Amino acid sequence: MSILARLFREHPASVGESYPEHARHAGRYGLLMIGGGLACLIHALLPFAFKRTGSDTILSLSDELRQRRAPPPAPAAPPPAPAEGSAKAWHPS
Repeated sequence: MSILARLFREHPASVGESYPEHARHAGRYGLLMIGGGLACLIHALLPFAFKRTGSDTILSLSDELRQRRAPPPAPAAPPPAPAEGSAKAWHPS
């Protein structure tokens, strides 16, 4: 693999995405941050405007990114096998 191909594929692959998937997610996050930042700048000049837009954007992105980074849930453990000579077999309820 060429150095250029490796540079474009290594990080997206490390987060379980293809380059186009990674570009779509990163681009969306960037646009949302720009929008939140513009709302903050307008709010700085006009305190009655966009009172929560910047902080809501940050919190929403933070929650989304935390969920994407969370490890997948562990598979459920199989039920215990009945003991040898047990008269009653285990049945899920």
